[in-house]
Amino acid sequence: MKEKNPVLEAKRYVENARTILREKAIKENDRYTDRKYVKLAGHAAYTGVLVALDGFFGITTKKQKDANWYKEQLASVDKKVLGNFVDAYELLHLYMGYDGTQNATVAQQGIQRADEIIQWVEQRTATC
Repeated sequence: MKEKNPVLEAKRYVENARTILREKAIKENDRYTDRKYVKLAGHAAYTGVLVALDGFFGITTKKQKDANWYKEQLASVDKKVLGNFVDAYELLHLYMGYDGTQNATVAQQGIQRADEIIQWVEQRTATC
């Protein structure tokens, strides 16, 4: 069985989050109308971030690490991506995933942070 590319898998999760927001959460003005789908999108995008970072750190087990573990690892590698991770954790995991915030700007910023983290991983793993 062929091993999945973590960056491609991460991008797939984030694209799924975009699709959920666009097709199911239904944006009216600057707010989403269905909190349930905002939560699903937040979870999907945050999972994409974790998949990318697990690939970068060589994590092969399915056991999920605590957000603080990722923060500690990133703090010793790159402060900017650490900041992006903290933002992604708050925006995608907490505000969207748990709270189901209907604010479209929050969702957009969270997805953007996910893209930036995945791109960072992609750039660093392409040279390996």
